[in-house]
Amino acid sequence: MPLASIATLSKQLSNTASFWKAMTINNFAQLAEAARGKGPKRVAVVAPHDQATLMAVHQAQKESLAQPILVGDPEIAGEMAAECGLDLKDMAIVAEPHPRSAARKAVELVSAGRADLIMNGLAPPRQLIEVALDGLGMGGPLTYVGVFEMPGFDRPILVADIGAVVSPTFEQKVAIVQNAIEVARRLGVQRPRVAVLSATESVSPKIPLSLEAANLSKMSQRGQIVGGIVDGPLALDIAISPHSARVKGVPGEVAGRADVIIVPDIEAGCLLAQTIVHFARGRMAGVVVGGRCPLAMPFRAASAEEKLASLALGVLLTGSYQRVQGTD
Repeated sequence: MPLASIATLSKQLSNTASFWKAMTINNFAQLAEAARGKGPKRVAVVAPHDQATLMAVHQAQKESLAQPILVGDPEIAGEMAAECGLDLKDMAIVAEPHPRSAARKAVELVSAGRADLIMNGLAPPRQLIEVALDGLGMGGPLTYVGVFEMPGFDRPILVADIGAVVSPTFEQKVAIVQNAIEVARRLGVQRPRVAVLSATESVSPKIPLSLEAANLSKMSQRGQIVGGIVDGPLALDIAISPHSARVKGVPGEVAGRADVIIVPDIEAGCLLAQTIVHFARGRMAGVVVGGRCPLAMPFRAASAEEKLASLALGVLLTGSYQRVQGTD
């Protein structure tokens, strides 16, 4: 990362520290409360063709969190709204029946200054991310961050990247780590503890991912990644379980207390995210950062509450530092 970029980002993180210190966000209720302080934001909702999405944006409008602009098939949206007793008369509707064209229109609305952020309804996530990267990208990778509220945890756990970069290069991983740190800081975590996952906590030439993790950790130590504490390689149990870290004798500030989990690739990220939701009964608020505006990106089959949480996360991040320069 260029020195000028490091200095700029360090200054931005320092300037916002006192503001966020007083409002650490530990659950989705607190997330919504914090976002209301920044709303209402104009949100272009792509393919709002399901009841959960419409219920979420209706509630967001009611709470002065967002001003929805529905971009999709008006007939389908109207039918879904009628089935759950919602009235869409106070929402702007832009007719774009096909998800890809709806995604392009949403990007146009942001580019024209008519929307502040984008939210996904039922568009294929990869499709929306590709359109957003083309229209709203800033040279670096987008990063899909999942913020998970889970039983048994007193804090949210962030996982990245869960769907934006298929097989990230090392340079892209630097940006993914930095973007995830920034999201965690916006949630009030002053020095996020970041665990870079591998199959083992040992650095081994036979496991290339362990070498990447070790290099990311060293970059953090030397100030090339700022705002958090990065350690790796770490196995998943060591990252989140104080007991496992203690039994296996792994020291450090991150072991057993990670706030952010960095996964090797899109497959690991998607599998971990789905496992948390479907096996651990967790809930996810998803957001894509790294472009000119955040994309609120809940799972398509998520509940209305989770979709509202994703929208709240997007609102909270609107206007924040959205992109990290690549390494030299």
